[in-house]
Amino acid sequence: MTPPSLPWEGGCRCGQVRFRVSAPPILTMACHCTGCQRMTSSAFSLSAAIPSEGFTVTAGEPVIGGLHGANSHYFCPHCMSWMFTRPEGMDWFVNLRPTMLDDATWFVPFIETCTSEKLPWATTPAVHSFPTFPDFEAYEGLSAAYMAQSGAVQG
Repeated sequence: MTPPSLPWEGGCRCGQVRFRVSAPPILTMACHCTGCQRMTSSAFSLSAAIPSEGFTVTAGEPVIGGLHGANSHYFCPHCMSWMFTRPEGMDWFVNLRPTMLDDATWFVPFIETCTSEKLPWATTPAVHSFPTFPDFEAYEGLSAAYMAQSGAVQG
């Protein structure tokens, strides 16, 4: 499904933290790791990798929750919605939880990771599946394939 025109708006469940996305995702994902299962209380987490310059918190002050370390998970301090992740050493993108967008109906994961940990009944329509995380070098090709398939245009 084609994403709506940018910019996109979104926020936490209670609305105290709001954000704007002004650049298209470079990749969309579902992660089946047990850590994501526990963070979401669900079968997997969803992510849209947004270039950092295209992501702005416009209201409220998210706080770090979940993991405290290499991957900082940001939550609303009031309703505790997990909103986005900033992976350490990868300042060029933000992993946004796409269900925090006001309109997430277009979202489809292009890749799924950690399928070796997935619940037996959990399925996604992802084009590419990986038993763990792909090698870092693979992300460039996966991002290019996603952007070509989605028709994403930077800017």
